[in-house]
Amino acid sequence: MAKGYWIAHVDVTDTDNYPLYVAASSKVIQKFGGRPIIRGGRFEAKEGSSRARNVVVEFDSYEKALAAYQSADYQEALKLRQQFGMSDFMVVEGA
Repeated sequence: MAKGYWIAHVDVTDTDNYPLYVAASSKVIQKFGGRPIIRGGRFEAKEGSSRARNVVVEFDSYEKALAAYQSADYQEALKLRQQFGMSDFMVVEGA
């Protein structure tokens, strides 16, 4: 079964409150068996546009990644992310 991933590119606009989103989303990630692979860190954008922060979370399956995103708990966390940052977010099926 193929793994599923959350891939997010984020510009945090409210650094004081963004940790509220991180805490809320971390609970959802843990609940659905997700594992953060990348949370921030150095990077070089070689092509195209970029944002200041990159995040990759691995789930056991694409279905679990979708279910986590669609869960009521994550939809509440999402409101915080949208309030305290700007992002591009995708759910991707891996190999």
